[in-house]
Parts: sequence; structure tokens; C-alpha cells
Amino acid sequence: MDATTPAAAVPRLRINRFLPYWAVLQSDLKATFNSWLYRGWVVLSFGVAVGYLLYRFGATRVSGMIQNAPETIGDLLHWVVYGSVTLIIALTSGAICAERGTVADSVLSRGISRYQYFLGKWHSRLALMLGTYFLLAGLALGGGYYMLHSDALTLDGCAVAMLIVASMLVFVITFGVTVSAMSSNAMVSIAVVWITLYGGGFLLTQLPGSIPSPERALQNLPNVMKGFYNWDALSRTMLISFAVSIGTALVGMISFSRRDV
Repeated sequence: MDATTPAAAVPRLRINRFLPYWAVLQSDLKATFNSWLYRGWVVLSFGVAVGYLLYRFGATRVSGMIQNAPETIGDLLHWVVYGSVTLIIALTSGAICAERGTVADSVLSRGISRYQYFLGKWHSRLALMLGTYFLLAGLALGGGYYMLHSDALTLDGCAVAMLIVASMLVFVITFGVTVSAMSSNAMVSIAVVWITLYGGGFLLTQLPGSIPSPERALQNLPNVMKGFYNWDALSRTMLISFAVSIGTALVGMISFSRRDV
């Protein structure tokens, strides 16, 4: 080769900075989906919903009593949420602290930043659990619409009711992952999250009625599904819940970035 011949330009490799985050997200989605706790939560929630709707449908057929869909679905969402929260706490409170060994290997040996690791875990739990919730709630609403007296149901009211519950679950999931990032033991993390959420919810119910609380919001779901709601007030409350969730996640992410793994 002639010395004056210019060397061929070596193409620059494009580095996808989101690749580590995406790898954590996919891995955690798969692991959580295959866990017995997640599948138990889905089976239990689906079984309770189907059983309760069939019971109300049978009562209508046998006794002739009108079973209103808004009240039935409101009660179902109310108690399913209370039962699901405990399992969601167990699913989220060990998201990071239960994997301390793999965290150290991933963060220190494979070039995954702690911010990407936290965001991947947080977003995977949000996506999987909220997606599952919307699917189950949609099936419950559809079953209630066709099996019960559904004249009072409104489409926009049902959508708003689902969003109200979703805004609560966003905070529960976020708080669980955050405490998991700040804790070193999964059982301690679960206990802290459970006591804080249930204790805080109880204290909110003791405050004046003008102050929103999860319990009052759940009790008002039948009226919301009938279309009787103040969208400005509800949207403001949901935005506050989302803002608090983001702030909580930032605290957890910063704390996780500064602690030893």
C-alpha cells in the first residue's frame, strides 16, 4: 500500500445510554411476572372479582332484588384494593434490597449506573402492576355491566374511578420501591411500608372531611361511576398524588446512589 494512501475511516460506535436501563427493566419484568407472589395476586384478585359478581348475579336471579352495578363494583374495588395493597407491598418492598448481591455485581462490574438500576426496577413494577390492575378492573367493569343493573353506569365515570385507584397504587408501588432502595433487609422494608401506609391512611380518615383521604375516595367510587364527581377537585388530588410519588422516587434514587451496595 502506498504510504500516501489515506487510511479508511473507522466508523464510530454509537453507544445507547439507555441500554443498561432497558436491560434492567426487561429482566425485572420477566422475573416479577414469573414469581409465584405476582401470579398468586392475579389469581386471587380475579377469583374474588368473579366470585363476588356471580354471587350478586345469583342474588338478582333468585330473589329478584336489583343489584346496582356502581355500588357492587365500588365495593369490589374497595375491598380488592385493600387486599391487593398487602401483596403489592410484598412485591415492591423487596425489589432492590432483596438483591443486594446482584446489585453490587450489576452496578460495580457491568457499568450500570445506580440511577438506571433504580429507574429500571421502579418502572418495571409500575408497568406490570398498573397494567394488571387496569386489565382486572376493566374485566370487573365489563362483567358488572352485563350481569347487573348497569343503567346508572357512565363511561367517563368508570374511567375516572379507575384513574383514582391507579393514582393510589402509583404511590404504593413507588413508596415500596423507594424504601427497598434505602433498606438492607426485605422483611424490614415490608414492615416499614405496611405500617406507614396503613397507619397514614388511618390518620387521614380522622381528619376533617374537607381533606381528601384514600378511604373517602374509595367510598365515593359508586357516585363517581354514576357521573357525580367534580373533575377539577379529583384531577388536582390525583396530580398531587403523582407529584408526591415522583418526589418519593427522587428521594429513593438519590439515597440509593450514595449508599453502599
